[in-house]
Amino acid sequence: MKHLITCILFVMCIFQQASSQQRYEPSFESLEKRPIPGWFEDSKFGIFIHWGPYSVPSWSPKGSYSEWYQMWLNSKKTGGNVAPDAKEIWQHHQENYGQHYSYYNFGEEFKTTDFDATYWAGLFEKAGAKYIVLTSKHHDGFTLWPSAEADRTWGFPWSSMTAGPKRDLVGELKTAVDKTSVKFGLYYSLYEWYNPLYLKADKSEYVDKHMIPQMRDLVNRYQPWLLWTDGAWEQPSSVWKSKEFLSWLYNESPIKDKVAVNDRWGNDFNKKETSFGNFISTEYDGVEALSRPWEECRGIGYSFGYNQNEDINDYNSAQTLIHMLLDIVSHGGNLLLDIGPDGSGKIPPVMQQRLLEIGKWLSVNGEAIYGTRRWKNPVQWSAGKQSDGATYKKENKLNYLGGDFILKQTTNPDPGYGVKELFFTTKGKNMYAIMPTWRSNGKVVIRDLNLTNEKVSLLETGQVLKHKKIGKDTEIQLPSFDPNKIKSQYAFVIKIEG
Repeated sequence: MKHLITCILFVMCIFQQASSQQRYEPSFESLEKRPIPGWFEDSKFGIFIHWGPYSVPSWSPKGSYSEWYQMWLNSKKTGGNVAPDAKEIWQHHQENYGQHYSYYNFGEEFKTTDFDATYWAGLFEKAGAKYIVLTSKHHDGFTLWPSAEADRTWGFPWSSMTAGPKRDLVGELKTAVDKTSVKFGLYYSLYEWYNPLYLKADKSEYVDKHMIPQMRDLVNRYQPWLLWTDGAWEQPSSVWKSKEFLSWLYNESPIKDKVAVNDRWGNDFNKKETSFGNFISTEYDGVEALSRPWEECRGIGYSFGYNQNEDINDYNSAQTLIHMLLDIVSHGGNLLLDIGPDGSGKIPPVMQQRLLEIGKWLSVNGEAIYGTRRWKNPVQWSAGKQSDGATYKKENKLNYLGGDFILKQTTNPDPGYGVKELFFTTKGKNMYAIMPTWRSNGKVVIRDLNLTNEKVSLLETGQVLKHKKIGKDTEIQLPSFDPNKIKSQYAFVIKIEG
């Protein structure tokens, strides 16, 4: 009898386990049910890497994307925050390479001789990043891994293994990153501007024989934690066969349980209402307290790919980037901050310096960032008008919201405007109030927070801070600022336990 009962219980356990494993059908309704892996929401900070043949000329007008070099060259028109009468890419190209020099020649010139995957991986870890996303293939179709489809479809060497580098760049970086605490992810462009198959009216051959095989190859070969698609805006998800691919990804692929994906799977996709099993992906935009996980991507400068035309003033400061991170995380999002290596594989020193400064701040204050969720009030404004990114872009006729906007909201407001004087995050029973500036009067008032016996301290030093109730608010007394003890720059964290 005991043996029979044991067998019955075992069978019931197996049945319950099997029934609990959700199978996702290729439909919006079914894919909606797939939860985003918890690691993504906990990570908060990732690094984007745009790298390819466009990194050889590495030039575009200020305020534009240099990785769009091929498109701007052929169309003779550049998009973005470009100043009137700025020199166009086609003019720059003629002056430096000649009008008959093909963009495809940059594939052979993309030598990557200075690429050191181990150094890159170590830098990303020191920066405090929890994941990276490398462009395995951008809109020009060049692949950073040995893709048989790329060479076959284009009819000439158009991958990193057969063209200039003669290396599996994706594989080298994955091997190095996997030896750190950082998770490895991949970007993949669904469409290619001038691919012969994509230029056909019927896209099915491109999707079935080129795109889907490439994506499956990436997943099976490199097993990324994150698959970040792009270029979906030209076609509905039915043309891209997005639902079918995601069903395979979530049910059968080797990364079905761990992979996170973004929301760029078709122009019929409603970002705010349909999750599709993924997170919302914004780009050079203002923050929003969205109902599900989201991620803001942007470069340290304006361009994602390296743009040698940008000067030091075009790069966001460490203060700007840290305040940007605070704003995004307090609103429940992640920051995916981009770097653009040059054609040799060298990460520009100014980008390295910015990453290391972010990492230094996170090494002290990361408890208030990693694994946190937003509080009922993401931020606390001071008196004055409240600026927002959408209005600022409209008033200044901008396509991209520059990083300097966050400083207008924290340290350098326009006349009559208030500032975000506190950012809030929570983790378990703890709350964190993050000050973008140190208070000269030594006091912090948190509105609509009625503390009693909770422990309040300065996160960096552990110093216990006195606090008292003032009506519905709480006033916290800061210690005297001692630079020998308080070494954080750009922002300071108050921890409230319980």
